[in-house]
Amino acid sequence: MKPVLLDLYCCAGGATKGYQRAGFYVVGVDVEPHPDYCGDEFVKEDAIQFLNSEWTYARPFPFAAVHASPPCQADHAINLGNQKGKPNDHVSLTAKTRTALRRTDVPWVIEQPVGGSRQIRKDLKLHGDMFGLNVKRPRWFEFGNCEPPPQPKQAPSRGRTRGWRHGEYFDGPYVAVYGEGGGKATDDEARAAMGMPWVTDRRGLVEAIPPVYAEYIGRHFIHVLTGHSGLERLDRTVHSG
Repeated sequence: MKPVLLDLYCCAGGATKGYQRAGFYVVGVDVEPHPDYCGDEFVKEDAIQFLNSEWTYARPFPFAAVHASPPCQADHAINLGNQKGKPNDHVSLTAKTRTALRRTDVPWVIEQPVGGSRQIRKDLKLHGDMFGLNVKRPRWFEFGNCEPPPQPKQAPSRGRTRGWRHGEYFDGPYVAVYGEGGGKATDDEARAAMGMPWVTDRRGLVEAIPPVYAEYIGRHFIHVLTGHSGLERLDRTVHSG
């Protein structure tokens, strides 16, 4: 039997794959279809509406833990800089997501990129160097209904991210998994750097976190759920094949 984790705004399942490796059965929810999604179940629905349905008020809550990666465009420093003086068409969903998560009685985490994390508490920072990845991908995480896992030490940088900067080309061990051109990662390089070989849609790579981040958090959740205060939450399981 496996505890069931809910992955909100799941996209192609970068976080999902990590939680599966940590020992969870994962149900993904996203408002858009994602044929590449790697989880055990997929629900095409607005994440907040799904969470604010009967799930939020059910006792016991039917999931053992929740991960949420709300869209970051409305709050990201790069986007705000590029759109300075222009209308911001993006809507921040972080606060609404947190409000819904606080109604649950299980461990939860919200993820946002560094630079787009003004709306979350910075409980944990993960970076590609901590796991030997060839992508930097720094991310902040806010936790609820449990303490955050230990903060890994920041490993020293191995060099630059490959690509053009202000008309000058730099080589380096890291690849940029966003946009196209300018020395940014090819799809094959991005899949390898992120550890997401199943993804065929570049957008699924650009919007994901590396599975190893979620695996680190997932192993912490398993520890919390099997601790004295969380034994009852293991009832929220499914029989694995």
